[in-house]
Amino acid sequence: MPYIEASDGTEIYFKAWGEGPPVVFIHGWPLNADSWDDQMQAVANAGFEAIAYDRRGFGRSEQPGDGYDYDRFADDLADVLEALDAQEGATLVGFSMGGGEVARYMSRHDGAGVARIALIASVVPFMLQTDDHPNGAPQSVFDDMKAGIAADRPAFLHGFLRDFYGADTAGSTVTDHTVAASFNVAMQAGLRGTLACIDAFGTTDFRDDCATISVPTLIIHGTADGIVPIDISARQAAALIEGAKLVEIEGGPHGLLATHGPQITAELLAFLQE
Repeated sequence: MPYIEASDGTEIYFKAWGEGPPVVFIHGWPLNADSWDDQMQAVANAGFEAIAYDRRGFGRSEQPGDGYDYDRFADDLADVLEALDAQEGATLVGFSMGGGEVARYMSRHDGAGVARIALIASVVPFMLQTDDHPNGAPQSVFDDMKAGIAADRPAFLHGFLRDFYGADTAGSTVTDHTVAASFNVAMQAGLRGTLACIDAFGTTDFRDDCATISVPTLIIHGTADGIVPIDISARQAAALIEGAKLVEIEGGPHGLLATHGPQITAELLAFLQE
């Protein structure tokens, strides 16, 4: 299988389809790069190089004992871009916690080589409730997630993924097969990274990172997202990133890549071809 070696020696799995300007997809928690397959196929067929990789600790990438913070994640993204010669005219597309990699890369690496970005159901700009962010999620939400995983990881992930896709809401078209497929992927991740990433996406403040973004930005979010509520994420990110375009998907849950895949793909293609 194809791997690149990150600057700290960690082996990162990637896949690349097609030829043309690079479009790099960063997956959400607790999934892997395969969650982007439908979008990658469409982008590659449209004349772009579609690249996706498994975050360290997840999927087919190595599972080191440390490095599960957004500075390291942004460095891993930089290493992928360099190794695959995708440092000119790239588009970065981050889903859920993957939006954090995008935002931190833009500040930590000065957005080197990036022409545009897209944030889909992203945790950006800040999830945690603090004195200056009173509408965020209390620390107890993230503590309870870790406690649930420690107590019975399969049971927690099964319930989480049903909420992720809005599988139990009225009118849901998500099948049990979709939930089961994601469950199998989630169980392949290392426990250490699975737990550490909750701290990373739950408590990292990207508000200053957003202020450094000056490239065209597309933000897509579901109005019924129960995992990353739109009021504390997409709507705030759109206000912080100058010129950002916000697309709200009415009634959309968190797992938009599965529940609203064709719409996400169409929005991405239109954005890439502007």
